[in-house]
Parts: sequence; C-alpha cells; structure tokens
Amino acid sequence: YILWFFAVFPDSQRPAQPQPRQRGPPTVGPRSYSGPLPTTYNVQFPLGRPTSENLQAICDYSDLRPRYPSSYFPDSGYGVDKLRASAVNNAEAWLSTCCKDNQTWEREVTLCCATQAWELSVEKYCEEDLSIKHPWYRCCKINDNNKRLNCFSNDAPNPNYGPTQGLPVEPLPSTAEFTFNPNTCQRTHGPVPIALIERKTKKLSTPRAADISFPPGRPTADTIESVCHNQRLRPAYSIKCLPRSGYEMVALQAKTVNLIEKGFKSCCKNKKTKVSCADQKWREELNKFCLRENTGRVNYPCCLNQSDKYSCFQQMSPDPYYNVTSAHEEVSLNKICDTHKTIKKKFPVGFPLKDFVTQCCPLQEEEKTACSARLLEEMSQKLCASKRAVPNTVRRCCKSSSQETPQCISKIIMSAITKATNFSSQKKRKRCPIS
Repeated sequence: YILWFFAVFPDSQRPAQPQPRQRGPPTVGPRSYSGPLPTTYNVQFPLGRPTSENLQAICDYSDLRPRYPSSYFPDSGYGVDKLRASAVNNAEAWLSTCCKDNQTWEREVTLCCATQAWELSVEKYCEEDLSIKHPWYRCCKINDNNKRLNCFSNDAPNPNYGPTQGLPVEPLPSTAEFTFNPNTCQRTHGPVPIALIERKTKKLSTPRAADISFPPGRPTADTIESVCHNQRLRPAYSIKCLPRSGYEMVALQAKTVNLIEKGFKSCCKNKKTKVSCADQKWREELNKFCLRENTGRVNYPCCLNQSDKYSCFQQMSPDPYYNVTSAHEEVSLNKICDTHKTIKKKFPVGFPLKDFVTQCCPLQEEEKTACSARLLEEMSQKLCASKRAVPNTVRRCCKSSSQETPQCISKIIMSAITKATNFSSQKKRKRCPIS
C-alpha cells in the first residue's frame, strides 16, 4: 500500500516547499499596470517588418499592443529591457503616424512610411545597443544592413502585429523624430500626399531631413518668364555639407537641380528658342538622373514609370509652375535699412544715405514710410541747391519740377535697392540640401 501511495503521489516523498508568489507583467499590458513591480520584465521585442499582409493589423490594432512607460521599470537596473522598450515605444508611435490618415492615402505610400519608420527604429536601437558595454543583441552585430533587418524581422514575437492586450492602452509619445521621405518610395502613379510628407513626431535626435526643391517643374511657354527672370531667387545646392553616407539620393537630386539651372541660364539668353531649349535641358538632365539612379544606389518612383516619366516628374514637383519663386518681395525705401551697406560698396548713388539709416531705420515699420518720404523731400532740396558736383542722374532730376524731383531721386535709390537685394540673394542662393 505504501509503495502504491508514493507511486500515485510522487510529490509526497518530500516535504512540501512554499511556492513563490507569481509576479510578472500584467495580462492587460504594461501601460495600464499599477500593481506590485514584477521580478521579470517581458518586452515584446523586436517588432516585425511591415508588409502588405500585416499593414492593416499594424493600423487596426495599434492600441491593443503594449507600450512601456518609465513606471513599468524600477529606477535602476534592467538597462537592456529599457532600451528595447524604448525602441518599441518609438516604433509604435511612428507607425501610428503613418496610419493616422491611412484611409485617405494610397496603401503603398502608407506601407512605405511604415517601412521607413521600422527601419529607422532598428537603426536607432543598434546605435544605442552597440554603444553600451553589455552583451550586444545578435542582430546588431551583423554589418550587412539587409541581413540585419531580416534578422530583426525573423526574431519578432508578433510578426503579424496582432492584438495581444485585452484592453486598449494609452499611446506614448516618441522620444526621437521620424520624418517620412517619399523620394525613396517605389510608386506607380500619382503625387505623394503633402500631409504625409510633412507629418513628423516630437524632435530629439534624428537624421537630418531633406530640404531641396526637387524635381523642378517642366518649362513651358506659360512659365518660361518666371524660369528665366527669377533664377537668382531659386537656390543652387552644395553637396559638401552632406554626410558621407545615407544621403546619396539628396546628393544626386542636388547635382541634377544645379545642372538644370545651369542649362536654363544658357537657354534664357536666346529669346526665340528659350522654351524648347529649356524643356530639352530639363528632360536631358532628368534622363541622366534616372540613368544614374538605375545603377542601384537609389530609387526614385518616376524613373520606374517609363511610359509617363515626364508627367510623373511634373506631378512630383513642389513648384511645378514656378509660382513660389515668381512672387517678388515688394521693394520700398524701407529696404534701405537692409541694403545700405551693399549699396555703398557695390552700387553707390553718388550722395549719402546716412540720414535714412540713422533717422528712419530705428522706427517701427509703419513710421518708416513717413520718415523716408520726409527725408526724400529734404534731400532733394539740398542736392539741387548744393553747389557741389552731383552725379548726372541727380542733375537730370533737378531739372524737373519741384514736385517731380523727389520722385526722380526716389527712382535712383530704388534702383540701387533692387540691385543690392538681387546681389544679396545671389550670394546666399547656394545652400545645403538638408536642414
């Protein structure tokens, strides 16, 4: 009987041991947890690669996947888990950004945005992981970027992004910035929604965003005047400021814009052929752009659309009709406050402008106009009454009636202001294509 008893109840062969109280992450998710601190900290890391199959779940079940607030962990220790939790929080916040207006965007654009967000989260995590003296995450040790991304995706505990929480969790703001760059997307048709391009999260540290007007609009008979006359108002780009890696597309775009603008400058010299010449130069340089990009370094959607490539570039242009650069800033005498030094050095008018600067420039904007008009009247009288030699332009003004003389001298000053403004714009027009 005794042998039978122990055979049926083997645990009775030794004294009963007290079982430790089970303490772990709550079943409803860490964001809503308010009980005793767990002894183990489960983090659903890493997240899977966004695909066309799981994209809907990414957007639909965002609030049914866990987030990890700082209160989820003790103040000290668990550095690895905290790092992974931060990566998950940021990635989920960025994915939510891509999903926010999902129904009004093309599906491929949303997927492209989600993929960029996920890849950035992997990049940021590995940067931090490899900078800490601890056992590195095995995927971060892989140098090949594609293999590293595949490693993360294969390790994902929830690759389908299904709901894992019983109740909705509160979203957490990201601690780093994500900016969607549509220029890297392989798109088949239509322009990229501006709302998606401009959407970003809270800024901390991030790769610098592209700040370049690409592609330029296609020159036509309706836009050629703006193309030619406002060239000084459009920027040229320097690529010397770009980092050595990660900005190949931006560098290629900057070079293409510079070459197109150089071609425009040459074409605009011939009034009869400037439209056809500018259009040909525009097409040639964009063809070269696509040939360069087909070397495998970068991708651009319009280059994949061979049947309607030029229409695609025109649709993608941020300023297709050259409207942004065709609006001149109104030039007034008040601009002398910004240009008087350039006028004195480069475009002297033959008489001093010091009184305008010292008396009018310190005033409020609405008071400057009245001040300038009063000084212009006084200066006209002094110049015409002076026995000193004056420039021929001023002498011709003094031959006019007393009412017309101030207007004539005003034209001299305004011409100098315009030249100085254009000169300053030309000097400042070469800029870095990232902000």
